[in-house]
Amino acid sequence: MPKTKTHTGAKKRFSLTGTGKVKRKHAYKSHILTKKETKQKRNLTHVAIVEKVDEKKVLSMLNLK
Repeated sequence: MPKTKTHTGAKKRFSLTGTGKVKRKHAYKSHILTKKETKQKRNLTHVAIVEKVDEKKVLSMLNLK
């Protein structure tokens, strides 16, 4: 049986914390930033944790579970 490949889009977008949770970045922080408030841009800088309902799908794309 062949090896399963990691989803290349997922490996660029997600990473694991030390406790095994999945980290992600916020959307709306890549372009058209001039019309966004400084507070909004600052809050989008912080990393977020993937929700529990989506975590299984992300981990399967990363071949971790």
